[in-house]
Amino acid sequence: MSSIFTKIINGEIPSYKIYEDDKTIAFLDINPETKGHVLVVPKLEVDKIYDLPDEDFDALMHTVKKLSIHMEKTLGKRTLWKVIGTDVPHAHVHLLPYDETWEHGRTLKLTPEEFEEIRQTLELK
Repeated sequence: MSSIFTKIINGEIPSYKIYEDDKTIAFLDINPETKGHVLVVPKLEVDKIYDLPDEDFDALMHTVKKLSIHMEKTLGKRTLWKVIGTDVPHAHVHLLPYDETWEHGRTLKLTPEEFEEIRQTLELK
C-alpha cells in the first residue's frame, strides 16, 4: 500500500508543493509546528531514511540543504532539521523555521489562504 507521501508524489492527494526534482519533492506540512514547516521527501518509497540507496539519500540531503539555505534567506530565520522516522512509513526530513515560540509537537491551525501565501513565499523553481 502506498504511503500518503507516495500519493502526494503521484498527484493523488493535493499538497502545497514548494519544490520538486527527479528524485525529491518538498511541500508544506499540513500539521505545521511553525509557519513554513516543510517536508522533504524522496520519491522512492522506503520506510527508513538510512535504507535509501546512496544516490537517493544524497539527492534528499542535497535538497534539504538547498531548501534550508533558501528558507533562511527568504524568511530570515534559522532552519531546524528533524528526522523522526515514525509518523509516516516513508523517509522524510522536516524543515522548520525557528523562532522563540516554537514548541516541539505543537501544531498550528492555518487557513488554506495562509498555506497558499507561505507556499508562494517559499516556492523554489
